[in-house]
Amino acid sequence: MSRPSRYLLLFVLAVVCLSCGCGGVGSTPTPTNNTFPVVVFSDIHFNPFDDSTLCPALNAADVSTWAAIFEGSKKTPLLPAWKSDTNYPLLVLALAGIKQNLGKSPVIIFTGDLLGHTFSTFFSADCSDSNAADMQAFANKTAIFVMQQVRASVGNIPVMFAVGNSDSYTGLGPDSVFLANTVQPYYTNFVNGTLADYPEFFNTFTSGGYYSAQPLGTKLLVISLNTNPLAPPYPGLQSNPTAVYAELAWLDTTLASAQTAGQKVWVLMHIPPGADTVGTATTAANFDGTGKLITATMMWMPAYQESFLQILAKYPGVITLTLAAHTHRDEFRIMSPSDALDITPSISPFFGNNPAFKIFTVNKNTFTPTDYRSLNYDLATPPAQFSDYYTFSEAYSVQGALDASFATLYPELVTNSSKQALYIGQYNSGHNTLNPITPANWPIFACGIGKMAEQDLIDCVHSY
Repeated sequence: MSRPSRYLLLFVLAVVCLSCGCGGVGSTPTPTNNTFPVVVFSDIHFNPFDDSTLCPALNAADVSTWAAIFEGSKKTPLLPAWKSDTNYPLLVLALAGIKQNLGKSPVIIFTGDLLGHTFSTFFSADCSDSNAADMQAFANKTAIFVMQQVRASVGNIPVMFAVGNSDSYTGLGPDSVFLANTVQPYYTNFVNGTLADYPEFFNTFTSGGYYSAQPLGTKLLVISLNTNPLAPPYPGLQSNPTAVYAELAWLDTTLASAQTAGQKVWVLMHIPPGADTVGTATTAANFDGTGKLITATMMWMPAYQESFLQILAKYPGVITLTLAAHTHRDEFRIMSPSDALDITPSISPFFGNNPAFKIFTVNKNTFTPTDYRSLNYDLATPPAQFSDYYTFSEAYSVQGALDASFATLYPELVTNSSKQALYIGQYNSGHNTLNPITPANWPIFACGIGKMAEQDLIDCVHSY
């Protein structure tokens, strides 16, 4: 079978899965009476410019007709290569995989980045239009299209989300204009209407990109943060520290209310705290002339991270799940002895990773995750659908609450060579050709799991 024909068959199979549902490889195991599954995915980075010839038609059309326009593309191969963003065929495959593995998931989580990288640059080049207002309108339509595709795939299940840095007109995080333009689509298509008080959702989301909701009733509160303004890579957002501290104060107050009400809390964010381990390992200025690490590239401004971690420390046992994204990799971090953070790999293969997502197993009574299953899509093959990659408890021989399992696994990644090899191989969701971890820089990645402050990370690397 020719290469284009193979991709065409793959695309048709995915469309069938998306329309009708599929069983088989990767189907969700039968949950126990005491657990339920939760699908978590992130970093779609949808690229509507993959076939640049379609841009004029997309720009002129209503979003409701976009799928038909994409399906009429003659571009081959259909799927993107590594270091590219998600195009329509990959979006269809990913949503088919998510739909296939929903099981009885009562809620779905998306941790940010609907829009592709360098969105405005592509728009100017492919749509022959450098008008900022036109670009913003096209970005709005693209975000809405992706939201509607997700909603069509998952039915009425609420999608709790966090805003990413690419969910914006600049790629530097959403400004007030983007938030105002998308608040209603986010509420209608993702939050699904009635699960959060709209006036309150509108006020916090349009003012700062954060909100809270109760998707499973009053016993669980989901807090979604906008952590983009806390990140130093985006200096234009640092001009308003008042807004950052207002969000952190809101987090403190919201956690206090949840504690008083006896609620458990899930915290969602896009950019995680801690070190940018890839940036630290690959930035020459971080090392002296002998190759010794002297500085680290951090995800957040130090003062913001310190305040955030101090807030979390006030509420032990309240937060049972913390999720982030942004790195596109499969990793975790130990923020404190009682709070770990899981970072979901991306759908986009932009950083050389295979597309992947996770399905968490959650205890119904405590809302605590006890395990997760990773599904990936090997772009080198490519298969007909996303398939089972690994199950955390089986791969690492751990049982119990996920936070405790992460804490147990962290020191073992230093001493146990087989578990270390597993973690490194899974970091890029199975595509090791472009895996940024090497034997030489592994100490940076290992220390980045458990050392949140810059100096602590440096000291850990020196003593590794």
